[in-house]
Amino acid sequence: MTSLEDRLGYRFNDPDLLTHALTHRSWCAEHEDEPSNERLEFLGDAVLQLVVTNYLFGRFPSLPEGHLAKTRAAVVSASALAEVGAALGLGAGLRLGKGEDASGGREKASILADATEAVIGAIYLDGGIEPSATLVIAELEADIDRAARRPGSADYKTRLQETAASDGFGPPHYGIVVSGPEHDKRFQATVTVGGDVLGTGKGTSKKEAEQRAAQAAWESQQTREGPHDV
Repeated sequence: MTSLEDRLGYRFNDPDLLTHALTHRSWCAEHEDEPSNERLEFLGDAVLQLVVTNYLFGRFPSLPEGHLAKTRAAVVSASALAEVGAALGLGAGLRLGKGEDASGGREKASILADATEAVIGAIYLDGGIEPSATLVIAELEADIDRAARRPGSADYKTRLQETAASDGFGPPHYGIVVSGPEHDKRFQATVTVGGDVLGTGKGTSKKEAEQRAAQAAWESQQTREGPHDV
């Protein structure tokens, strides 16, 4: 926990709050009287929304409401938060049930995203808005600025769809292949635009796989010339 606090840049006055934030409901199913991190996740989501909104409002005074909302949605998405959680190393500290742990729960995007929000909520309870805002901005500032200057850039599915439309093509088509047992499904998405396969992506959910496929397609077009130039 000390090394995690180092990565968070915050020392808890009540270390139990950090433990609570990393406690998944699968752990609670195997340990009586252990609360899950779901309430902290709920609180952290509200804190995250406020911090990002406040940053956007002050940083970009000329942006209209619709643009601000779109930018905020891009940077507080589950995929974006999962990346933050992975970068902070939250997976290693998660308390998971045996089944969830065995099925790769420490790397699942949904679990990492929820834990990220829960940690933000825990910091808010322990130290108030200032340290929680410091963490949020430290981890998301670059993404916020990039998304604000080019709407949709952090949401690769939206960006790819906008580009396809501007180039005179129909909307991207996503094909999904599902593998693995029921308790540990894996998804692989393939995105096609104008009859051309532009990218593939894998994930623990259909949404994550499609987002990664769209990202691969978008990034591949940055270095190519042709009908799909951006």
